Amino acid sequence: MDPLPQGPKRTIIFLLVPNFSMIAFATAIEPLRIANRTVGREVYRWRLTSTDGGSVTASNGVTVSVSTSVEEERRALSGEKRPSMVFACSGIFVEDFSDKAAFAYLREAHQRGISVGGLCTGAWILARAGILSNRRCAIHWENLASFSEAFPRSDVYADLFEIDHNIYTCAGGTASLDMMLALIQEDQGEEVVNRVCEQALTDRVRGAHDRQRLPLRARLGVQHTKVLRAIEIMEANLADPLSLSELAAHIGLSRRQVERLFEKEMGRSPARYYLEIRLDRARHLLLQSQLPIVDIAIACGFVSASHFSKCYRELYSRSPHQERAMRPAMSAG
Repeated sequence: MDPLPQGPKRTIIFLLVPNFSMIAFATAIEPLRIANRTVGREVYRWRLTSTDGGSVTASNGVTVSVSTSVEEERRALSGEKRPSMVFACSGIFVEDFSDKAAFAYLREAHQRGISVGGLCTGAWILARAGILSNRRCAIHWENLASFSEAFPRSDVYADLFEIDHNIYTCAGGTASLDMMLALIQEDQGEEVVNRVCEQALTDRVRGAHDRQRLPLRARLGVQHTKVLRAIEIMEANLADPLSLSELAAHIGLSRRQVERLFEKEMGRSPARYYLEIRLDRARHLLLQSQLPIVDIAIACGFVSASHFSKCYRELYSRSPHQERAMRPAMSAG
């Protein structure tokens, strides 16, 4: 096979953070390997780094060796080994990561005009480094609420990935594959991307704005369009919950009709289901942020911390304080 036209060679640094997402990392690096094989030469090369140069354990328990430390990579920014891109690869408990040297490295790379990015929850690390103010970004849907509360100046979206100038972020999982395919297409063209897809046994390149989560219809197993619309409205109004009358007016039904539909389709009243949605968001904030419990209560539409605590205990059989205490601790980078 004749080699395809030459394109740019990129050197990409993957900064692995403890408890990083293996699926996000693997689906980012594999399309680069396949692209090299497809083109017939090394158009992409990469290095793995960690805060101290030691191996890093992913959230699935697999330990990965790296070749450099952040200090070494920071020195390389001005030398022959200067990279084209730097990706922070993280996963669960990202809010506990507080390595100042890593943040400084990412800031310096960005200031020197090097593209920076985040895989899975990597946007959190970029935001902590001060890179995402007034920039578009994507993060895993489980972390969307806590990220929005922690970094209100960042424009975060529930998209598969976002590319804002030279900042690349994705929601993790197989969204890393989609973002890297977009990068490869930009560098090498559609023919190479199609060959990479064939090798990876994926039938299409998803767009940046494709949804992260399954549609409500598939996720909940509900078919009734009015119920689905009501749930969409509930999910969009968690901090300031609507009354049942307001909700009914939005979907063009009476209060009684809404109550009957929810009892039939969801097995509970609309008020109960609305409460469960708000408490589910509160649970994510408890586990994935350092927000005070009273602030979480307000963000989820409760009038007081005591009322929030009462409702939370009734649903989960433990208090918000107990929930947060159950979260496994992670040593800072």
